[in-house]
Amino acid sequence: MDSEPTRRVLDPGRDGAALKALTHPLRIELLGLLRRHGPATASELAARTGESSASTSYHLRVLAKYAFVAEADHRDSRERRWKAVHTLTSWSNEAMHRAPGGRAALSTLRRRQLEHLERSLARHEDDLENGRLDTAWQEPSGLSDSLPRLTPESLTELWETVATKMAELTARDADDPRAEQVVVVTAGLPLAPEPAPDVEGPAS
Repeated sequence: MDSEPTRRVLDPGRDGAALKALTHPLRIELLGLLRRHGPATASELAARTGESSASTSYHLRVLAKYAFVAEADHRDSRERRWKAVHTLTSWSNEAMHRAPGGRAALSTLRRRQLEHLERSLARHEDDLENGRLDTAWQEPSGLSDSLPRLTPESLTELWETVATKMAELTARDADDPRAEQVVVVTAGLPLAPEPAPDVEGPAS
């Protein structure tokens, strides 16, 4: 994989079929594996996912149809290797809400991200438990949640600041042998005020 991130921005009005294809859980997993580990064959991905090679081959072809993956350089003529075309996929939430079926697709994609977080947490804990990660990772790793009061503009600025800082640190640590792949999940989900509870007074 190239070290420089490349982003594909999907337009729900024009790329509705691609977005729908991406909501399949195995396709998201396959795309994530190719992004994390680099080019692989359908058989190699089948071994990682526990699926049959026929299944992974089919879903890779679907991903290729919508330009999420492409054929990579082959080691020999008997194999067919695949690579991710982009390191990031994004879209406009506003456009998703306007497009027919966009809200449902957005909800599905977000829930797939939560499922990925659960799998990543289980793997992280197992890696620490079994010594595959240095104990230096115990302190900085973890999950946190907070409830700041922000305007839409401030939330947008927060997203941009996180992205900029992450790119800066990634570039700084690119050649450090201690660097490991880190799953970073961020969420900014505004909540409307909850209605006051309807409490009836004592009967007179």
